[in-house]
Amino acid sequence: MKVRRQQKIKRTAKRQGAAGTPVKPAPKPNFSTEMIPKDRYTSRDYMQREWEHMWTKVWLLGCREDDIPEPGDHIVTEIGPDSILLIRQKDRSVRAFYNVCQHRGNQLVHAVHEPQEAEESLRCHYHNWQYRLDGRFFDIPDLETFPQGAPPCGGLIGLPCDTWGSFVWFSLDPDVEPLLDYLGIIPEHLDPYHLDRMVLKEWKTVEWDCNWKASVDAFNESYHVQGIHPQLLYYLDDLDIQIDCYERHSRYLIAFGVLSPRVVSPSEIPPPIKVVMRDAGMDPASYEGSVYDAREAIQKFKRKNGPKQGRDYSALNDDQLTDDYHYMIFPNITMNVHADDLMLFRQRPHPEDPNKMFFDYWMFELPDNEFDDEEYKRPKWRQYKHGETSLGLVINQDAYNLPFVQKGMNSAGYSGLWLGDQELRIRHFHKTLEDYVSGDTAKPRTKAGS
Repeated sequence: MKVRRQQKIKRTAKRQGAAGTPVKPAPKPNFSTEMIPKDRYTSRDYMQREWEHMWTKVWLLGCREDDIPEPGDHIVTEIGPDSILLIRQKDRSVRAFYNVCQHRGNQLVHAVHEPQEAEESLRCHYHNWQYRLDGRFFDIPDLETFPQGAPPCGGLIGLPCDTWGSFVWFSLDPDVEPLLDYLGIIPEHLDPYHLDRMVLKEWKTVEWDCNWKASVDAFNESYHVQGIHPQLLYYLDDLDIQIDCYERHSRYLIAFGVLSPRVVSPSEIPPPIKVVMRDAGMDPASYEGSVYDAREAIQKFKRKNGPKQGRDYSALNDDQLTDDYHYMIFPNITMNVHADDLMLFRQRPHPEDPNKMFFDYWMFELPDNEFDDEEYKRPKWRQYKHGETSLGLVINQDAYNLPFVQKGMNSAGYSGLWLGDQELRIRHFHKTLEDYVSGDTAKPRTKAGS
């Protein structure tokens, strides 16, 4: 399809206040153009190597800090075959442990992704073994009947744990590098959004019939917008996108409140852009400018009226008031970051089947003057099978398509991914993944020109 070129998107670092999110483009990496083999999505052998060499070596997102606000509060998260227990300590820090009693292997806490409370200890409901909040044994009933004494481990098996960005992170690697070193550019880029100020509005997990990487791929390129999300062509520019690849992580900057060059200019402001205006507090009926000036008009309106609405945009540049600053934190976190909200996806592998995955959906919003902290009710986590719940039109469109992608991956008539320049982040992701799976992570991973 030939596309009509419009005026090139103007990206600006103009802002008020602090340093803000860097907008300078990263040097383009020099990747090969080889096909990505389909076995990475379908092979149980590759799935196992992924687990041994990648999942057990990286930092992983566990929960939000305010899921466990008080000492004794705890929550269980799962990754692959492992269940991980995150516990708020008396000194306000958070510790991570394998969620398994050292007696007979019973999971200490059975509820998954649901915040729980405790006072001084956690008790296994099988034989009443108890553990302190710091993981040490608290009580072993009838200890004198064990000739060998208590297990020499001293309690629950701990894991590295740290916090950043209002989230709790853990690693299955006891020798993992510090979290901030692993995150690299991410804190500098995202701290200006003050994610800790945002409140949870929705929290779901859906089991999808596709490999977790198929989901990562879908949310890390805009090439598919024309096919899967045609309505978005009247809302964003899917072609003029800044793609930046860093050591492990990546991003693209995509302009909202504009038209795609793929569509003919309408005679009036398209309904999707009117929605953006209303969300900002503007009256679309009073706007007399061109559709091509709408994005800048929305930015100016939000810059002027944000403080009156109770929203602090002082650390953000003008483009961040409209655009999607879209980050991928390797291996499985996708973040659609906006001035007023955060849409976060965590893509987890199925413990047994490479053709299935768990899609975790979090939606956060920045409160305004009308937000009542006392009236706010934190949404409860729920899990669904594919098709049992809606995640909104756009994600529903992806969810419908991905099982067919996975079926195609398993076809004898398909060999692997044939990627173009618009899919640079997918190639970057696979380069990083292969560095882990091949044991090559001691080398600089994906620096420009490598």
